[in-house]
Amino acid sequence: MTTRPLAPAQLAPAIRQKAILSLLALCTLGLSLPASAQKSAFTTFDPPGPIVETIPTSMSPSGAITGWYFDGNIFHGFLRSLQGAFTILDFPGATGTSGASINPAGMITGYYFDGSGLPVFHGFVRSPDGDWTSFDPVGATDTEPASINPAGEIAGTYYDANHVSHGFLRDPDGAITSVDVPDSNGGTFVTGMSPSGEITGYYDDNDEYPQPQRGFLRSRDGAYTTFVPPPGEGCSSCRVNVLSTMPRSINPAGEIIGNFYRDDAQTVHGFVRERDGKITILDAPCAGASTFPNSINAAGVITGIYYGCGAAHGFMRDHDGKITTFDPPGSAYTMPTSINDAGAITGWYVDASSVTHGFLRSPAANSRGGPQH
Repeated sequence: MTTRPLAPAQLAPAIRQKAILSLLALCTLGLSLPASAQKSAFTTFDPPGPIVETIPTSMSPSGAITGWYFDGNIFHGFLRSLQGAFTILDFPGATGTSGASINPAGMITGYYFDGSGLPVFHGFVRSPDGDWTSFDPVGATDTEPASINPAGEIAGTYYDANHVSHGFLRDPDGAITSVDVPDSNGGTFVTGMSPSGEITGYYDDNDEYPQPQRGFLRSRDGAYTTFVPPPGEGCSSCRVNVLSTMPRSINPAGEIIGNFYRDDAQTVHGFVRERDGKITILDAPCAGASTFPNSINAAGVITGIYYGCGAAHGFMRDHDGKITTFDPPGSAYTMPTSINDAGAITGWYVDASSVTHGFLRSPAANSRGGPQH
């Protein structure tokens, strides 16, 4: 089962997180849902034509969704309108295209394969009118945009000729600034950007093992704040070492969500970091589950996935901390990827035939709740 098209350069830097995800997924796929599972208002979708997997990645405030799908031969990007109409996104001359993020105006950023042998990613931005622009930071061998904000600024990660990763920020006029955490001893990875241009992500800090990966926040003026969750918080039996901190998303209020794990357990914990630096541990509502928050909206509502209690479920956590779990009908594995300010959630799920589909969970379903524990 593929989760997104990956270039070789991506695999090594994220191997710790991906190894845990894969192991936990293998342990939980195919197990039954909890007895309390209920049906909610879901829409399943796939672009037209033969489909092996559909992976939505981002949703705009109006409900437009971008992502990518695999037809068994090539990766294509897509744009799904609120009404359910599809526009297929193929960068001219590319051998594969993936949409990564969409802003309120309908501008889409992502990356494409250039067809030069081994996958080489280049960044792109597509205007609402369908005009394409390719871009790469100077010296980049792979470019992977992660987020586009309302102003058209794009943040992401690129790799240089030495396979070292750097963050980047691209202005609407095309100027690109590198984003590197000062004094880091390894790569910098950008995972999210707020509407005002604050950037979050993580960096390797191998000189300070056993804390090789730390989170960071880059302010609009270029100042960096680094952070890890407090050692042992939320786990009285845990030792003090936080091995990895991986922020995933930041909202307009500066709240950052992500996940971390320690050196004494395979359990992964989610976290919420407020603008003032306070960090709250976010754990799924069953003992021993691993929790991976993926997206947070302006109201502080969070969506993501957890592994445990006999299955892998999507979840929604409201600003007061209440967690609702959910799965599209027929899902054996649910992965929410994006929540917009209206409370709509998109993502993907795997059915009993191991086919991956996109889904949309409506705000009405969110307000009514779903399976809860």
